[in-house]
Amino acid sequence: MVKVDRLVIPRVSPGDGQRSGPASGRGVGRARRTLLARLALVVSAGLVLYWSGPPRDLWWLAPLAVAGFVLAVRRIRARAGFGYGLLFGLAYTLPLLGWLLDFLGAQFGPWPWLGVCLVESLFFGLAGAGAARVSRLPGAPLWQAAVFLTAEVLRSSLPFGGFPWGRLAFTQTGGVLLPLASLGGTALVGLGAALVGAGLAETLVRLPWFRRDVAARSGRERRSTGRGRLFVVPLCAVLVPVLGGLAVLPTVGATASSDTATVAAVQGSAPNVGLDLLYRDRQLRLNHIRAARRLADDVAAGRVRRPDFVLLPEQVGSWGPERRDPALRRIAERIGSPVIVGGLAYGPDGRLSNRIVRWGPETGASGEYVKQHLVPFAEKIPLRSVAGAVSPFVRRFQQDMVAGDEPGLLRAGSVRLGVGICYDVAYDDVFRQAARAGANLFALPTNNAWYGHSEMSHQQLAMARLRAVEHGRSMVVAATTGVSAVVRPDGSVKRRTEQFTAETVVSEVPLRSSNTVATFLGRYVTWLVSALGVGAVLTTSLRRYRDRAVEPVR
Repeated sequence: MVKVDRLVIPRVSPGDGQRSGPASGRGVGRARRTLLARLALVVSAGLVLYWSGPPRDLWWLAPLAVAGFVLAVRRIRARAGFGYGLLFGLAYTLPLLGWLLDFLGAQFGPWPWLGVCLVESLFFGLAGAGAARVSRLPGAPLWQAAVFLTAEVLRSSLPFGGFPWGRLAFTQTGGVLLPLASLGGTALVGLGAALVGAGLAETLVRLPWFRRDVAARSGRERRSTGRGRLFVVPLCAVLVPVLGGLAVLPTVGATASSDTATVAAVQGSAPNVGLDLLYRDRQLRLNHIRAARRLADDVAAGRVRRPDFVLLPEQVGSWGPERRDPALRRIAERIGSPVIVGGLAYGPDGRLSNRIVRWGPETGASGEYVKQHLVPFAEKIPLRSVAGAVSPFVRRFQQDMVAGDEPGLLRAGSVRLGVGICYDVAYDDVFRQAARAGANLFALPTNNAWYGHSEMSHQQLAMARLRAVEHGRSMVVAATTGVSAVVRPDGSVKRRTEQFTAETVVSEVPLRSSNTVATFLGRYVTWLVSALGVGAVLTTSLRRYRDRAVEPVR
């Protein structure tokens, strides 16, 4: 039962609610300045987060961006936090996904780009609302970091299968937090970066000059607290992830291996004509067939060591249910090694899929992988009746492609090749499944030819580098127009190409069969972080409900 002390109805004079004067004016001016400061801070933080990512190697900016985000939403209402988070998301995603404008802008205008950025920014709005709610809890940096990552997990799942592009972990491929990927995957790396940022923000607000300024502006007396105790929580938030990354660093990529493989990644290139290349599949295929033939000539002449397999990019081939491709088979026979190539293929049921097919020198098409994560509005078309206004793929594909559900594992001699296709690399499950199925080397065929000289390929390469560390395996990337690369198990890039050049990379890589902690436990780390974020928000909601229930009415 709610106890009611007494109900007092105040007298209202004609001037009440319309007070004016110096004090009132100063209050309005202070509120306006605070609003503008928060707006400037949150937009700057979003831009800084974008600037921290590839192709720039400014990983240390990402925690600073999170710090700005946390400061902007600190101790405000959840609705205001949502608005600030939305602005943060727009400031981040608009430049991050600028390659969508390069790809679709000429035919469809800015609307597809703006629409995707707005939808993605809604999840940053949720992060802002949640971070604002938990900012009053003890140990706030941990809960704020968990809320940020929880919104990221939601963004990676919803809608239409999610869009994990631009996850916080993908900004850390050159930093001290990257080794954490071997323990907990993208979730742990992202949590570490967010925790450092939230800890920096909390350290700032506990500095004496900051607390005096806040107390003066609020008109409240500042209570003294033991100065040393004030900084224990925020400094732990900053130091624990950094020290953890440094502690794990010596183990990353250090597993002994006596087996190696020679790999060849073919980048045949294509004209930089953007969306028009969508209708020039034959030229894309011919460029790569010619490049593969040149490789076969070099191998036959002894100029290049014979590779254990040759990797061609995504969408180089096109096959019916019978899987006939004399050109690929002749190349495999001449080199004497399997050719792994991506293409569009019809199954016996007439359904289309995006596949990787292994062409053996003697067996022909003898192994396949079907892409698991299809790109919304491209390989699968939700809302098909209206999607034609924003996607060129509606007219090209009259039916949705079929998604695969099996791990990608192809054999080439002693190589057990774990494969994913393009967009697959943004998701946690594809290469985890391949590693657990026994892969000792990873491969990523991809087609980035539509996006010009944008940052898209560099962003994708950063994801490949993180997956290499996450599971302790080398990664071979073959892109139609770049960037193709060979990535070591420690995430460093051994060889890479430039964009829009015809080039073949031949390199020796180690084969690793041992699994990391993240291979087995990575998904549970994601669940735990999400549970922490949701639990923290629910705790604040419960506390508010309880406080309202017992609050006396006066």
